[in-house]
Amino acid sequence: MIGRVLFVGAGPGAADLLTFRGARAIAAADIVVFAGSLVNPEVVAEHARPEAEIVDSSLLTLERVSAIYRRARDEHLVVARVHSGDPTIYGAIHEQIACLDELGLGWEIVPGVSSLAAAAAAARSELTVPELAQSVVLTRLPGRTPMPESESVRAFAAHGTTMALFLSCARAGVMQDELLDGGYPPATPCVVAYRASWPDELVLRCPLKDLAATVRAARIHKTALVLVGPALAAKETMRSNLYDPAFGHEFRRPHSWKVAHGEA
Repeated sequence: MIGRVLFVGAGPGAADLLTFRGARAIAAADIVVFAGSLVNPEVVAEHARPEAEIVDSSLLTLERVSAIYRRARDEHLVVARVHSGDPTIYGAIHEQIACLDELGLGWEIVPGVSSLAAAAAAARSELTVPELAQSVVLTRLPGRTPMPESESVRAFAAHGTTMALFLSCARAGVMQDELLDGGYPPATPCVVAYRASWPDELVLRCPLKDLAATVRAARIHKTALVLVGPALAAKETMRSNLYDPAFGHEFRRPHSWKVAHGEA
């Protein structure tokens, strides 16, 4: 057997939001390294083999994780590196992949359900509503990890579409100011989704002008995602062309208005 590393997306929290492929990857692992501060421990407990070595990465540096990868190469072991949400979104896997390539150890990514999807589901909202928003911006405030100069929240806010802000609730006042200064009107609807899909999930709604106060009053500073944009308050809008009787595609021929309404 050749050693390898599987970066597994554990989903946003609920154990049953792990994919079938993710479950198989964890079950195949000799060593399971998971972010104990973010990943639901049931995900590992339900799928890891009894003899698998379980390692909580919340106390580990990259160097210590790299030592596990080196051991996997030398002993031909399979490692499931389990990340919250989807590992390709703020998963810090790029530096791990560089290490694996240097070691000559094979790897692959198993996609996971992002906290973005969980937050939208908890808010009971579609993020791309015809005539209101057809794009979603995923971003964050700068912190220990700096942002490219062209990717400020203020710059993205100028588009006025749906925005999802990760890892930003600890600086709620700055977040609100950046969104307002970028062009969102004060009444723009916002959703704060705390621990979406967990048993203690909390979903708060407010206009943008009250965003910072809402976050502070709920004492939320981490494990929360903020959604902003006009689509969050959509009730009536132009219907999508996809299901319009007059719209045809390779699987369905278009019908006239009279045929569609039984008048022909």
